[in-house]
Amino acid sequence: MHNIVKLADNTRVYDVVDVTPLSRAFQLSKRLENNVYLKREDELAIHAFKLRGAYQKISSLTSDQAAKGVVASSAGNHAQGVALSAKKLGIESVIVMPLSTPKIKVNAVEQLGGKVVLHGDVYDDSYQYAKQLEQEQDLVFIHPYDDIEVMSGQATVAKELLEQLSGIDKVFIPVGGGGLIAGMATYIKHYAPEIKVIGVEPQDSPTLYEALKQNKRVILPEVGRFADGVAVKQIGEKTFEIAKQVVDEVILVSNDEICAAIKDIYEDVRSISEPAGALATAGIKKYVKTHSLKNENLISVVSGANVNFDRLRYIAERADIGEHVEAIIAVTIDEKLGSFLKFCQMLENHSITEFNYRYGSDTQARIFVGVSLSEGLSEKKQLLDKLSDSFDVLDMSDNSIAKTHIRYMVGGRSNCNDEVLYRFEFPERPGALLNFLKKVGTNWNITLFHYRNHGADFGRVLIGLQASDSTQLEKNFDELGYFYQNETDNKAYQYFL
Repeated sequence: MHNIVKLADNTRVYDVVDVTPLSRAFQLSKRLENNVYLKREDELAIHAFKLRGAYQKISSLTSDQAAKGVVASSAGNHAQGVALSAKKLGIESVIVMPLSTPKIKVNAVEQLGGKVVLHGDVYDDSYQYAKQLEQEQDLVFIHPYDDIEVMSGQATVAKELLEQLSGIDKVFIPVGGGGLIAGMATYIKHYAPEIKVIGVEPQDSPTLYEALKQNKRVILPEVGRFADGVAVKQIGEKTFEIAKQVVDEVILVSNDEICAAIKDIYEDVRSISEPAGALATAGIKKYVKTHSLKNENLISVVSGANVNFDRLRYIAERADIGEHVEAIIAVTIDEKLGSFLKFCQMLENHSITEFNYRYGSDTQARIFVGVSLSEGLSEKKQLLDKLSDSFDVLDMSDNSIAKTHIRYMVGGRSNCNDEVLYRFEFPERPGALLNFLKKVGTNWNITLFHYRNHGADFGRVLIGLQASDSTQLEKNFDELGYFYQNETDNKAYQYFL
């Protein structure tokens, strides 16, 4: 670990990197009653911290290694960091990216001088192919995180922090493969061991959290891809050995909390962070609330801002739920004159953000309603308790199917027999949807289908099929290789579809 500190103190990264600002988040600080500072890695040339580690590693190559050229696998910021660093040093670079990589990211790498090779559906496929090219073409592989030189490059973020602000209490750092937190935490604990280092991960990608919990590296069966910059199934081998010695704690946040943090960052500094870039800010908000912190100096590393414009629609929709300023609820009312009026009167001063209803039966009606909140979770509880005195009420604010699909497709229930419901994530590339439909549409009748583009590299599909026995159906799904989940028991489906 001492080597990381030494390399960071004698770093070469400032050939391509300027010291990034430490911005005080005035509005967030006031709301949280703490001093919140944003370390603006989004201000770098590639709008992400990855440039630091890539340049530190590539600039350390011998002349013989540099002459061979470098290869890397990445769907995002590491790819740009390697391409720019190699170009700066006059070295050839090959970047392997998944076939589903958005065109904007491919173009960005090519403009920086990297030769892009598209291969595989997911990052793991690209990684394996990059390792194959390393052997076949005698290239030097640049790992995105599990490398001491890379970690020492990322440690320069901490080097700047300690020079920019005294009296830091806690530093919150996003975690994917662990390169950033291992480098930063090592540097911080060497010079300022009193500072607490807290890692932040999405609830659906808890790679370091689970590794620390079990005291060994674990391979997650699935990882969420909303915060794609940290969507890693297993923490790095070297990064874990270091992180478990220098990281004080790891906390998990939901995707809705990440969306709310993106909004917070925008409102304070007018920068639109990518989901992984807002992880640390979401972590601060959650940590302050659960630990009742007051008047502390808290640092959030805003690790990147490479977000597709199309994703902003999804982020904006989910931010209010993540901030607890909107509740999504299902309410069962009597199908008779005056029921709507009675329900709306009970909402009193609450604004309705959306209202979905379709006639279902002669006796009962189920409505899907969004309600704005001004005082967060306590206000939501009071409202739900009040409504429950007169109606059957179900809170759907944390129901992913309700938020992603149902609110856009409420339109009546079906009486078809043997219907089962599945949700899917599949690579957002030409042919993926067609392959999907070919696999499921020939032997089973499709009864429901909903797809909505979210500007990501994967698509979300909700599909209903008639299947008295889903065993063979799921075998077909397994052959596809797309992530899927049976949602037949989901209340949102049972109520509205």
